[in-house]
Amino acid sequence: MEFVHKSVLFDEAVRALDLSENKIIIDGTAGGGGHTSEIAKTAKRVIAVDRDPDAIKVLNERLGDRENVTIVHDNYSNIKAIVKRLGIDEIDGLLLDLGVSSFQLDTAERGFSFHKDAPLDMRMSKSGLSARDVVNDYSEEQLADILFRYGEEKFARRIAANIVKTRQDKPIETTFELVDIIKSSLPQKAMRDGHPARKTFQAIRIEVNAELDVLSSTLDDAFSILSKGGRIAIITFHSLEDRIVKERFNEWCKGCTCPKEFPVCVCGNKPKGKTFKSIAPSKEELEENPRARSSRLRIFEKF
Repeated sequence: MEFVHKSVLFDEAVRALDLSENKIIIDGTAGGGGHTSEIAKTAKRVIAVDRDPDAIKVLNERLGDRENVTIVHDNYSNIKAIVKRLGIDEIDGLLLDLGVSSFQLDTAERGFSFHKDAPLDMRMSKSGLSARDVVNDYSEEQLADILFRYGEEKFARRIAANIVKTRQDKPIETTFELVDIIKSSLPQKAMRDGHPARKTFQAIRIEVNAELDVLSSTLDDAFSILSKGGRIAIITFHSLEDRIVKERFNEWCKGCTCPKEFPVCVCGNKPKGKTFKSIAPSKEELEENPRARSSRLRIFEKF
């Protein structure tokens, strides 16, 4: 299957990096190379990073001959180690297009989609902990916790209890087996609020790929190697990751923290950068790509 991915907020994300011919940019979620290819038209150097071996194969096929593109098979959470390995002291921009690519969703055997029957997997790296492991090995309490925290699923306890009950007879192996358990756990009125498995699948995918932990640490590491005037542009797809990005950007932009009653500042804290108004997809983009509906682009520039 060809690696096809409809990049959300594509033009806006590229513009957000404020590109010029002397800049070094990291595309931390390079995927099929759409953003990387466009950035490489202007930037001095682009480091295309992806943890998915399928993406790396495609990147090498599409962009392997570009002199200013370096392809790295790694997790973007290792950004500091990556630049050190490449002999780079600082970068001028980082782009992260979070979430699951269209290719991963549409490739049934990857197990990301609740619309297609496939083995439970959901591993972006195709290695390590899988969705099958989570569903069959986690305790009822652990399952309920991740469904509530990462999926904001109101019926987390009921779903977790039914997963544990079902797996007592035999392991839960496929996406549709899990979907059936979820459907049987929800009241009828909840079935009308989007696909009943959406929140549970999101929660398990986040757990499998440690997405929120990875994002939080990456932001701090990216800031530490970002040049003055450098920018971080991040496209999020759900409220949990967007909250992490928004709060971290706001923290960096915070100035004096002295109590209001102090006549003068004694803390010495100054803003480390600025943010721009967040960007949501246009009506035209949403009509063309419904998967963009929950996306948001946030941009930070370092002082």
